[in-house]
Amino acid sequence: MLEKVLVANRGEIAARIIYACREHGIGAVAVYSEPDRLSPHVLLADEAVPIGPAPASESYLKIDSIIDAARRTGAGGVHPGYGFLAENAEFAAAVEDAGLVFIGPPPEAIGAMGDKTAARARMESAGVPVVPGTARALKGEDDALATADEIGYPVMLKAAAGGGGKGMRIAEDPASLRAVFPRAESEARQAFGDGRLYVERFLTAPRHIEIQVIADAHGRVVHLGERECSVQRRHQKLIEEAPSPVIDPETRSRMGEVAVRAAKAVGYRSAGTVEFLYQNGEFFFLEMNTRIQVEHPITELVTGIDLVREQLRIAEGRDLSVEPDPEWPRGHAIECRISAEDPLNEFFPSTGRIEVLRPPAGPGVRWDSGVAAGFDVGLDYDPLLAKLIVHGEDRQQAIERMRRALQELRVVGVATTQPFHLAVMSEPDFLRGDYTIRYVENHPELREQAHEAEWQEAAFAAAVLLEEEARHGLHGVSGTERRSRSTSRAGARTLSAWQRALDTE
Repeated sequence: MLEKVLVANRGEIAARIIYACREHGIGAVAVYSEPDRLSPHVLLADEAVPIGPAPASESYLKIDSIIDAARRTGAGGVHPGYGFLAENAEFAAAVEDAGLVFIGPPPEAIGAMGDKTAARARMESAGVPVVPGTARALKGEDDALATADEIGYPVMLKAAAGGGGKGMRIAEDPASLRAVFPRAESEARQAFGDGRLYVERFLTAPRHIEIQVIADAHGRVVHLGERECSVQRRHQKLIEEAPSPVIDPETRSRMGEVAVRAAKAVGYRSAGTVEFLYQNGEFFFLEMNTRIQVEHPITELVTGIDLVREQLRIAEGRDLSVEPDPEWPRGHAIECRISAEDPLNEFFPSTGRIEVLRPPAGPGVRWDSGVAAGFDVGLDYDPLLAKLIVHGEDRQQAIERMRRALQELRVVGVATTQPFHLAVMSEPDFLRGDYTIRYVENHPELREQAHEAEWQEAAFAAAVLLEEEARHGLHGVSGTERRSRSTSRAGARTLSAWQRALDTE
């Protein structure tokens, strides 16, 4: 039995894991970099250990520092969350070699699915359908051209050593393949330290569907249904929902069976996700994420399963407590990723201090957050601030609930993706569930609708700043000085957004 777990992560997922540890009756240790010393996950944990300066390479990616923190605090297990070292087989092996429990899959499973070309080959041998392409790394540009001629254009180059949109390039013909090959190779090398690429046929209008699986150490694997993840930009997910609007029970069963087969093929243990591309009734293996997913809460809401706590049980050697229920999915759940990115400026990262944060509440609303008022948002880490998740009796109610929750959410100090999400919740194709991974690029009008939502948010921000000025007794100073003080204290980015909105009226 675990008595204490070190959480090798930060932000909302670290807080999520700490909550699960507390409910499971075990202690939680946080680690933090210098700028995160007062972060919510640090204050929430039972103990907290500093592990280095801001750069992730000197803190959250330092394997020795994390293992040393676990030893010094007496933690018996390490939960990696997602990102950072979560899918690093070397880290998982180092944790086990230190006599600690890695709360995730075996290192061998991480390694098997981490190399995308090896994973494709393994899946093919297990009878899992894959998109036509190479099951090996390309030898160079000429090899890519020859392979593309065989499988047909358009094709996509992908990094062999990792995913998340890094090293991905689409080629419509030989000329464009020659043009993008060196860029894809360079980006893959920078992101993963490995420039190897592979190529596969590019599906023109697929949906991104993933199946949640969970497996114990005794060979039992269960799938918990699908999540629709097609609203994405540059291969980064923005909005997810469960169930998918287009997957019927028969297809769900078939995809679930294939996902279970994929997990068993690598001796999987813990929570994981098998991702597919779905088009015209066919589905193809994309990759397996050997960790808890960002969007796991929507599966929890439609199944009633606490996935993180189940991970803790499995790590303790217990049998899987999950029993498939024919009533799954129950209702409908939607998740919006609230990130510090400006949708009116090509989703450019936004930095600054969060001066006001008022999350929504009410029936069916869940707020998984890694920030609070007073938190400084920088460029060192992923811009995800929080996840807004709702659950309804059906898809229509879930959309209405999400719209209401987004309207209630207040963030002052940094630009966020909130206005974009609000625009999507009223867009006709999304309302019909008629969309693919091309959704964002096919709907440029969402930018203008997001602009209108931002204007309303900026008006609120201005009201907050005026209220703050009154509270701090600033009405007696000059207008110039008053604007300077309020801007330095809270409104630089929000006020600039307000001005931008006014300028375009």
